Amino acid sequence: MRPAPAGVGRALAGPLRPDPCKLKSYRVAKTIAFAKESGAGGALSGIFVLPRERSDSDIPPAAIPSILGPKRLGEGQHHFSQTPGAPMSFFNKLRDRLTRSSSKLGEGLDAIVEEAAEAPAPEPAPTGLLGRLFKPEAAPAEAPRRVLDDAMLESLEELLIASDMGVETALRVTANLAEGRMGRKMSTPEIKTALAAEIARIMEPVARPLPIYPKRPQVVLIVGVNGSGKTTTIGKLASQFRAAGKSVVIAAGDTFRAAAVEQLQVWGDRAGVPVLTAPEGSDPASLAFDAMTKAQETGADLLMIDTAGRLQNRADLMEELSKIVRVIRKKDPEAPHNTLLVLDATTGQNALLQVEVFRKLADVSGLVMTKLDGTAKGGVLVALADRFGLPIHAIGVGEQIDDLQPFDPDDFARALVGL
Repeated sequence: MRPAPAGVGRALAGPLRPDPCKLKSYRVAKTIAFAKESGAGGALSGIFVLPRERSDSDIPPAAIPSILGPKRLGEGQHHFSQTPGAPMSFFNKLRDRLTRSSSKLGEGLDAIVEEAAEAPAPEPAPTGLLGRLFKPEAAPAEAPRRVLDDAMLESLEELLIASDMGVETALRVTANLAEGRMGRKMSTPEIKTALAAEIARIMEPVARPLPIYPKRPQVVLIVGVNGSGKTTTIGKLASQFRAAGKSVVIAAGDTFRAAAVEQLQVWGDRAGVPVLTAPEGSDPASLAFDAMTKAQETGADLLMIDTAGRLQNRADLMEELSKIVRVIRKKDPEAPHNTLLVLDATTGQNALLQVEVFRKLADVSGLVMTKLDGTAKGGVLVALADRFGLPIHAIGVGEQIDDLQPFDPDDFARALVGL
């Protein structure tokens, strides 16, 4: 697996640990640029970008962001937090619930370093009477260090591949880590810091909020396999949209699963959002058309359409999604305005296959990764970012509404390696 192609290391080469303040400022600037490109051009609201509709007097005092702080971003632009007064910061929650992935990496790194670690030089013995009487306290033991060489890099590659980053991404990360560090003695904490910097650099370009347009209703199509967390994600997004002052309509388009419809109705009741349903087994495209009509009549800001996810029968799924799109375009030729693919982190590398399939079936515009709290395969998110470059709007680490939060590459990278 040695060596990486020429130029790979230089492509993402940079300082060992980017300044977090510069990373945050860079991320804010990129988010504003993306909002302008997409036509949203408004206030930032965590997972999504709000259009310029609110005046300063409309901003609730509790809606101060916890990640980027109450920093003024420009005329008509503010950050909003959907979870004011949260008792635990999302980074701490993310770090706490990514322990399966971070423990796997941490234990592997310890084993790699200790395998050929160089013992620290012994302290010189005190001499003379005074030296023996006033023997200094023993210094704390130094962390084991190992020279970064080809053998160590190969072990690191194998560890990253086992963490579901994939071969290509593991090669890229280790090649960049080796740039300017070959032959240097490194400890596990230093390797973790370097890995976090490289992972964050790969994922920085895909950390984008979901653009929200002034167009009413904005149609958001939700796709994904059964069990990926689509229904729960729709409920959480609807609750957060409502908290941001948006009116939402949900169409329970997975008419083949009664449980999905019932679950959406529960989320709708919690959020005060109407949920349109149809008899089990009925045509989801017909339901989507009715939901589009209702959203237009009521002046709803967003229409969220759930869909069935049956990858084992791709021809039927393709036809079903195509029919839904054809039907809603009779009402709005530009719909759907967003197509979100919800992925289950516990599927590991299978998530790459799902992205490939759904990109062919639907014009996927962004990703949401769920269930990061229950897997040791968190590295797959790095592989997705590196391979497809699709925007990652949000990640989920639990069942509560505030367990779905905007994707922050720096926080994710540090939590993934256990910093």
